[in-house]
Amino acid sequence: MVYDDARETADTSLEKLAAELAARGFQTRLTPCEGRLPSLAVTNREAVMLTETVLADATSFWWPWADRIAAVTDVGTAADTIARVLATVSGDSPA
Repeated sequence: MVYDDARETADTSLEKLAAELAARGFQTRLTPCEGRLPSLAVTNREAVMLTETVLADATSFWWPWADRIAAVTDVGTAADTIARVLATVSGDSPA
């Protein structure tokens, strides 16, 4: 079987990010995409309309509009940024 190392790296990075966000109370869903970058849907459990998609490549996490979130080696910073974007108006995260 042939493995796409970049894809496996992106999948693994998104799995780590999903675990970090789940620990903070967010709902996550990883979606592998054949021929494209995998994506992670992240939802604020207290305000489900606050949902966003995160992509990853071999080096970085990205918003779908091609803004870089953080390096894949810095899961904490990526989770902090995503939590801030998906926070309710009061600034509270779901945790």
